[in-house]
Amino acid sequence: QVQLVESGGGLVQAGGSLRLSCAASGRTFSSYFMGWFRQAPGKEREFIAGISWSGGSTYYADSVKGRFTISRDNAKNTVYLQMNSLKPEDTAVYYCAASVTFLRVGPQQARPGSYDYWGQGTQVTVSS
Repeated sequence: QVQLVESGGGLVQAGGSLRLSCAASGRTFSSYFMGWFRQAPGKEREFIAGISWSGGSTYYADSVKGRFTISRDNAKNTVYLQMNSLKPEDTAVYYCAASVTFLRVGPQQARPGSYDYWGQGTQVTVSS
C-alpha cells in the first residue's frame, strides 16, 4: 500500500508562485509514474503534469505548459509541482497520483482511472 500526502497549497495573488509537494510512503516510490491532477468545483478532475520514474521524462497539459514544472526526488520519496505565473483559473484542489506502470502520453496519462494511488488533495486559490 502506498500513501501520498500533498502539501504546499494556499492562497496566492495572480502572477504569484507556489510549490506543491507530495510525499510518498513505500520503498518502491522510485518505480512509480507520478502525476498531478486538479479539480475545480463543478468540473472533472484534470491531468496537468506527469513524470517518469527516473524523472527523465515529463509531460504537461497545454493549460500549464511553460508555467508549471514537475520534478521528483526519489531519495526523499517526493514529487513536486512548481507553479509560476498563477492565474485565477488555476484555482482548484490539487492531487498527486501514482501509477505502478508507465503511462503513455495521451489518454492513458490523462485518465484518473490509470492511477493506482491518490493523495487527499491540497487547495490552491489564486485571487485576481
